[in-house]
Amino acid sequence: MRIGKVLSVLVVLLFTATSAMAAGFRLPEQGAKAMGMGMAFTAQADDPSAIYYNPAGIVQLEGQNVMIGGTYIRENGAEFTGTTPLTLSTSTSETQEDLDFVIPNAYWTRKAAPDFAYGVGIFAPFGLGQKYGNRQTSIFRNQVTNVEIQTIVVNPTVAWKINDVLSVGAGVDFMYGKAKLSQAGVVNVGAPLNIFQLDLDGQGTAWGYNFGVLLTPEGNFKVGASYRSGFRLDIKDANVNLWEINSTVPFIPPGLSAADVFGGSSTYHTSASTTINMPATFQLGVAYILDRLTLEVDLDWTFWSAFKTLKIDIENNTALLPDANRPEMWKDVVGVDVGAEYRVTDPMALRLGFRYDPSPVPANTLSPLLPDSDRFFYCAGAGYKFRNWTFDLSYMYLDKKDRTVNNQTPNGVPSQVNYGAGFDGSWSGDAHLLAFDIGYKF
Repeated sequence: MRIGKVLSVLVVLLFTATSAMAAGFRLPEQGAKAMGMGMAFTAQADDPSAIYYNPAGIVQLEGQNVMIGGTYIRENGAEFTGTTPLTLSTSTSETQEDLDFVIPNAYWTRKAAPDFAYGVGIFAPFGLGQKYGNRQTSIFRNQVTNVEIQTIVVNPTVAWKINDVLSVGAGVDFMYGKAKLSQAGVVNVGAPLNIFQLDLDGQGTAWGYNFGVLLTPEGNFKVGASYRSGFRLDIKDANVNLWEINSTVPFIPPGLSAADVFGGSSTYHTSASTTINMPATFQLGVAYILDRLTLEVDLDWTFWSAFKTLKIDIENNTALLPDANRPEMWKDVVGVDVGAEYRVTDPMALRLGFRYDPSPVPANTLSPLLPDSDRFFYCAGAGYKFRNWTFDLSYMYLDKKDRTVNNQTPNGVPSQVNYGAGFDGSWSGDAHLLAFDIGYKF
């Protein structure tokens, strides 16, 4: 009963978690031990977070195991210097708001027979959060002032030990997701003029699957592989609310104001639908274990090419509120994870890790929705065992490589109802993460 109550609280907390820690909007930080080793954990997979990293690993765990924890993220607002369609050729700067998040995780496993185990995990594998300081004056306000993508996945899992060398695992993934987008409608009347504020808020569900393989041949090596399918998150009947609709300035022949276009009111409500294609992932890892020392190297594929466009279909749209069709054309990327653990004593372990995660976003579609760049993760952690309890603590510094692009359109004078998209300039930013997990074996 107590465990059920704790899991209920974690489900609520998961929907306060909105961030983008890996390149793109993937969140691979789903266990403190793994994070301390730079997420190089596919071949070890020896705690309950194996449900996420490699489900075949849960057959290594004896008895029943519960692990509950989370990752605190301090995302320092990225800083931009350059021009946007609203500033034309005038260079300026803007810094995103600093954001704080907690991403919880919860896992339970049970060894039902010497060669069979099952369990369930709850985690948030994708998330996105960007917020610009003043939605009335932001130099990006016609493109975005706030964006959030929140997900939660419930992942029942089973694993079999085929023989002394080979174990396999598989699971079904149910995703519930929410998306929010805010921006301003801006027209050209000799200078940028806000004609309304817009908030879109919707939710949807998706199904997926995952499987993994773990090889433990004689000797000091372990080999692991893990695949997680993509998700097609369909968001239907999202709420679209317009407010602060301008009723005083005529700008469209024959002299209609924005309020006239939307029925004469300062507010307007309609609905929208969109689909967010989240990528499949594949990890391949090799671990070398020598007495108290464990070393692991993983290759981590994220198949971002599934994210080609972001279309938002508006019901009852108008010339001032058209359907949106953002080209994305992201590319598949391969990250590299390297980790080490040294068990100082039987209960105490120290860990170090590094992760390189290249950006999937091409320069010509990079936008303030997610000004992404290559990322370097520097990790350290420690673990301690006390009787049936385990405690894992990890810290990670995320360094986003500075990135400069020139994709602002239009580069000349904007049309009356379209100020364009993109920017010409440079971004920089970083983040700090702290993860803590508590585990108990029954």
